[in-house]
Amino acid sequence: VNSIPIRRLGDLFGTINIVLFSPEDLMLVKEGPALRRRYMDIELCQLSKVYYFNLQKYYKILKERNTLLKKMVKNGSLLEDTLDVWDKQLCAYGTKLAEERKSFIEDLNLKAEKIHGDISANKESLKIEYKESVDYSNFYEKMVKNRDKDIFYGNTCVGIHKDDMVFYINGNNARDYASQGQQRTSALSLKLSEIELVRKSISDTPVLLLDDVLSELDSSRQNYLLNNISDTQTIITCTGLDEFVRNRFTVNRVFEVIAGHVYERSI
Repeated sequence: VNSIPIRRLGDLFGTINIVLFSPEDLMLVKEGPALRRRYMDIELCQLSKVYYFNLQKYYKILKERNTLLKKMVKNGSLLEDTLDVWDKQLCAYGTKLAEERKSFIEDLNLKAEKIHGDISANKESLKIEYKESVDYSNFYEKMVKNRDKDIFYGNTCVGIHKDDMVFYINGNNARDYASQGQQRTSALSLKLSEIELVRKSISDTPVLLLDDVLSELDSSRQNYLLNNISDTQTIITCTGLDEFVRNRFTVNRVFEVIAGHVYERSI
């Protein structure tokens, strides 16, 4: 960065803030919780180096604890006393991370609720909630109570690595009851909310990357997206310019990839 070598990946976070919207993000609502946890962690790591540090610590401790649990499956409860050391550390970092995730989702929800209402002409209401796998106010007590189960499975059964974020449309879980169009509207609302949240957090506008996502949206959602990113530096990959022409999108520069070679194309 500015000719200075980066020694650690964590030093790069926050240097430039990116919001990426790809076809994979349209699966956020209907796919499993691992994808949503990854989404939360990536966004929060951009906004907070402390979150990144705590997340690294948490997963390192989790790995050590799970290794110990697997040894206990083979060797019985002889090593159980050493669990307490890992439990206390895991709870300390896990509680901090859960609080930051919950605050992040609450802020996103406030913005996404309005955006989703605008896209759906107020016919639908969207709510996003952080779903905890455990009550973090007594996380340690739960860990102690859960030890026999953890030893049996050789795995830590509760914690931020098991948490989720849930989308509700008109009070119903969108993963189970929403149509594909409603799920895509929810994902679009989420991404546009993210731009606003990052802008508020860093007092600057992030760079938006649209990776072949317009072809996955119908014309009304395309129009809404393009009309709301006019003040955002945006880099777009696509297989054709026709959608931009239809939606009167102002294009500054165009590069075309042909047989592995990149050419700048006149507009």
